[in-house]
Amino acid sequence: MGEYRFDRARWARLTFNEQMGNIGSEVGRAIVAHRDGDALREERAVDRAIDLFSATVEVLVGTEYSYRLKEVLRARDEFLRLFFDGTFEGDAVCIERYFMDFAYMARAEHYANAEET
Repeated sequence: MGEYRFDRARWARLTFNEQMGNIGSEVGRAIVAHRDGDALREERAVDRAIDLFSATVEVLVGTEYSYRLKEVLRARDEFLRLFFDGTFEGDAVCIERYFMDFAYMARAEHYANAEET
């Protein structure tokens, strides 16, 4: 992968919904770059998304949330399939919607936690 690095310890402290919402941001960037025909930007966003998927898998392994591994790996496979399958547009919309749900849930958790304090 490129020069993209992030703090994996900080990543591990995020909730699952926050992690998936952030992955969704990179997924969205890759999709937009693909639609714009910007191959370099697309490649970088795909690399960052794969790195975030991998970090989430690392966090989940051996935890009480390991049941989510299958979901994360399936989401990663579906994301990667977008760029190699030939059915990009229809599937891209579905994948964007899937990840947006996590962003909404993470935001709701944030507001709920803020109200408790």
